[in-house]
Amino acid sequence: MSGRNSMKVNITEMYVDEEIKEAVQRVLESKKYVKGEEAKSFEQEFAAFCHTRYGIATNSGTSALHVALLAAGITRGDEVIVPSHTFVATASPLLHIGARPVFAEVDRETYTIDPEEIRKKITDGTKAIIPVHLYGHPCDMDPIMELAREHHLTVIEDACQAHGAEYRGTRVGSMGDMACFSFFPSKNMTVAGDGGMIVTDNEEYAVKAKALVNQGRLEGRKYEHDFAGFNYRLSEILAAVGRVQLRHLLEWIERRREVARWYHDMLEGDGLILPVEKEWAKHVYHLYVIRCRNRDGLREFLKERGIAAGVHYPLPVHLQPAVRDVVGEVSLPFTEKIAQEVLSIPIHPQMREEDARYVAEAINEWGKQ
Repeated sequence: MSGRNSMKVNITEMYVDEEIKEAVQRVLESKKYVKGEEAKSFEQEFAAFCHTRYGIATNSGTSALHVALLAAGITRGDEVIVPSHTFVATASPLLHIGARPVFAEVDRETYTIDPEEIRKKITDGTKAIIPVHLYGHPCDMDPIMELAREHHLTVIEDACQAHGAEYRGTRVGSMGDMACFSFFPSKNMTVAGDGGMIVTDNEEYAVKAKALVNQGRLEGRKYEHDFAGFNYRLSEILAAVGRVQLRHLLEWIERRREVARWYHDMLEGDGLILPVEKEWAKHVYHLYVIRCRNRDGLREFLKERGIAAGVHYPLPVHLQPAVRDVVGEVSLPFTEKIAQEVLSIPIHPQMREEDARYVAEAINEWGKQ
């Protein structure tokens, strides 16, 4: 590996081409920057991609989750079951509403919420479940949906990391009552900034969500506000970028899966745990997350060799100060264990096989020390 220590391998890279630049220029020349045709078309195209009837664009994935919860009627005092091994935005909108996040343990192979652990957490106060399709791997949705039907619970898929992932041949986003996506620049597709989307087949939810995003106004009403809404709209420039990115998404997913196969073939070592793809899943590898006991030592070793690596997520949500003050003491031993061991290594569609080999060789070298 000598002579390559100056090589830089980024954990992710955003794709930009002339078509994206032309789309931005088109919006600039149109002088229509908000509530125009780009956002409407993006909503329709993304909903169609997810095989749902309605799409509601938002200014972030967090806003999408907030609005979806309100559209579903989640209110103060309601309990919503969520995983803790996720980004804080899965739970933080609940705090703003005054609802209570109830944390469930995750599956030991996929790190997505465990349906049997959900069952243990259901009470008379439970109103909804937010399964998170983490790192690009879908949750085991059939038992989750069975529990939801049995107990009359709303299911809001947090698909912010899983655009295009599939569960038993069905795309995520089309199984719950609603689903939320993020287009943050690190995601499998982006809008070159913050952006999000709610998708649903439920017309009532769609109408209310669209109003909440646009200051509480129902379609066609300018100065009449039926709900206490927000300015959560997506700008026309970002929507135009998203439309171009969406057209590339499937090819990018296949490229990410190819990089993952390279890693699977190249990485070795008894102390290394590689990601799992269940037989019923299509993993889209938003992140390629390994586990090892001395995670921080490996991360520093890679940094010294010009290889970026990240930790998703070092502090579980139930231990975050803002959350702990609300929910009190919660014990999730496996979640707390993997938070000390997970490491995200570079994966993106622009990676070459030699980049993956360089990363794998460095990890294998560290493992032999």
